[in-house]
Parts: sequence; structure tokens; C-alpha cells
Amino acid sequence: MLSPSATTIRIFLHVLFASVWVGGQFALAGIVPAVRRASPGTTKVIAQAFGRVAWPAFGLTVLTGMWSLMAVDISAASSEYQGTVLFHIAMAIASGVFAAVHTNGKSKAALAVGGALGALTALAALFLGVLLRSA
Repeated sequence: MLSPSATTIRIFLHVLFASVWVGGQFALAGIVPAVRRASPGTTKVIAQAFGRVAWPAFGLTVLTGMWSLMAVDISAASSEYQGTVLFHIAMAIASGVFAAVHTNGKSKAALAVGGALGALTALAALFLGVLLRSA
């Protein structure tokens, strides 16, 4: 059996927390319509419970992402790699911003736009992370 290293632990934690953040959004999106039909008042309770798990996962994803950046000599990387890293960071930040808009939104438009763009940018960040890891 291979031995784990700081690198494998760092990547594992980053993927774990990103999975909770991104995957949880899609799981919740699949559950909410059924919950809304069965018990409309329960939707907010479920969303708040998810937020108690998702937001710490987002924060830990950011922290492990910073740990990953410190482990790479970005100045020695190609301009394509550097650009992808910057775009990855931008999508991760946008994901958090749009999710905050969704979480704190009072109008149907804020909820819809925040939720849709939050999920879309989270997916983009996830894809770019995989792209960077495979480089």
C-alpha cells in the first residue's frame, strides 16, 4: 500500500470540502422542489441546516486552496497554468459571492440568480481545479 504524504492529505481535504460545497448544492437543488410541495415551510429550515455545513466547507476549501498555492512555485509555471489558477480563484470567489446573494436574498430574483450563478461558478471552479491537477 502506498503511504500518504502531506500532498495527498492536502488534496484529499481540498476535494472533500469542495465536494460538500458543490455536491451539496446540487443535492439540495434536487430535494427542495419535493420538500416545497410536501411541506412549504420546511424549505427554509433545510436550507439553513445545509448552510451550517456548506459554509464551513467553503471556508475550508478556500484554506486548503491557499495551502495548495503555497505548495506550488506559481512563478515558475507557464502563463497558461497561471491564467487557469487565476480563473479558478475567480470562479471560487464568485461561487461564494453568488451563494451569499442566494442565502441573503429577499426577492425571488435574488434567490434564483444567486442560486443559479452560485452553482454554475462552483461547477466551473471544480472543473478548473481538476484541470489544474491534471496539468
